[in-house]
Amino acid sequence: MAYLFLAMTILAEVTGAITSRYSNGFKKIVPSIITLTVIPASYFFFATSLQYGLNIGIGYAIWAGVGVVLVAIFGLLFFKETLSKRQIIGVVLIILGVVCLEVGAV
Repeated sequence: MAYLFLAMTILAEVTGAITSRYSNGFKKIVPSIITLTVIPASYFFFATSLQYGLNIGIGYAIWAGVGVVLVAIFGLLFFKETLSKRQIIGVVLIILGVVCLEVGAV
């Protein structure tokens, strides 16, 4: 159950990051409302995942790592952003780090 709430945490946070881009500096009302709703929700979901026994350090690292990777991929696909070779290596290292955190927990 902890990982379900962690997944909801990540989904909410990534949604907030993306809609903040669409909000045009909080000048557009709908993306602004979504951002201001889902960011606090992400912290609620994270707190709930901690209540179900998720380790705070591991959980936060997974949240941050997966969130960074998903936002980077979204930026590439939908905002036509680019990543340098070093940035791509960084994203791959983040993915490897998250995998190591998970494998180490077994």
